[in-house]
Amino acid sequence: MSFLPIETGFEALDWGNLLMLLLAFGFLYLSIAKNLEPYVLLPISIGIILANLPLTGMLAKGEGLLWILEHYGIGAEGGWSIIPPMIFIGLGAMTDFSPILANPKTLLLGFSAQLGIFIAFIGALLLGFGTDASAAIAIIGGADGPTTIYATSKLAADLLPATTVAAYAYMALVPIFQPPVARLLTTQKERKIRMKQLRPVSRTERLLFPLMGLMIVVLLIPESATLIGMLFFGNILRESGVVPRLSETAQRELTNLVTIFLGLVVGSLLSAEAFLKVETLKVFGLGLLAIIACTAAGILLAKLMNLFVKEKVNPLIGAAGVSAVPMAARVAQMIAHQEDPHNYILMHAMGPNIAGVIGSAAVAGVFLGLLG
Repeated sequence: MSFLPIETGFEALDWGNLLMLLLAFGFLYLSIAKNLEPYVLLPISIGIILANLPLTGMLAKGEGLLWILEHYGIGAEGGWSIIPPMIFIGLGAMTDFSPILANPKTLLLGFSAQLGIFIAFIGALLLGFGTDASAAIAIIGGADGPTTIYATSKLAADLLPATTVAAYAYMALVPIFQPPVARLLTTQKERKIRMKQLRPVSRTERLLFPLMGLMIVVLLIPESATLIGMLFFGNILRESGVVPRLSETAQRELTNLVTIFLGLVVGSLLSAEAFLKVETLKVFGLGLLAIIACTAAGILLAKLMNLFVKEKVNPLIGAAGVSAVPMAARVAQMIAHQEDPHNYILMHAMGPNIAGVIGSAAVAGVFLGLLG
């Protein structure tokens, strides 16, 4: 019985809510005290808190604020999914494709890194997940949150809480789990390989690439149009040079606004009843397998490439094929710098990193075309 004239949330709190609130405070600590992905983790933390405070009505179907953001923002319960394409517009506007154009081999490295997605797909099938659910789980391997959200909303919406949080958690943890994998698969001599400075790329090349890429990829994989189309559209805004206000808005205001909503939505998915399931642990395990496999695939292809090319490639840039932009590229640079303080491979690593974004969206399109 309540001692107040209205029912309070304190009486409705259960152990599941308390556990999720502790998780929220852990994310707050990482974002504020450790400055670890604060633009993502801080909004997620508040979303978790709001979703686990009882009796607020924020998740009430059809009227709660968080339910509306979930339904229309990421396609929960069969709704719309407008946040991921908006994120891709901003990402495209912030992306410079020059590293790919200056060294097209890096495009192959980014694409090869997506092999881990298919490995995780097979693993999910072996663990008893259905075909659609396995595809949604496998996309986590791209370490691309918006792509994971979009694919899961179309293929297995009931897995949105697990796949979305796994994708963003592993994006934040790229600097922790990638270095051991990279060092295990490369020798010290390979990590010290220096690559030539990239050639200058003309404005014409930078403009033609998104235009041609848009048409070719979408014609090959029509289901990728929503994400790939918005990515290249944002880049065309940037490279055209004639709409600076639109380009700046996409890079700043649009991206910041959508990031706020995305963080709240991701956090709101972490209600105790939706998240605390054995199935969630399986998804997290498979997601980790996928990202490690993607990292390894990119490195191993770079090592294979070195058997045939005259100008050697530092295999560390293959690890950047995981499309956590630009964090995976920075991790490659960090490892190379530790071996040789005068070795700068960051711009080379950005090639596979950007290609990984295209690759993971394309693979998602393949899954949607075959299964959606």
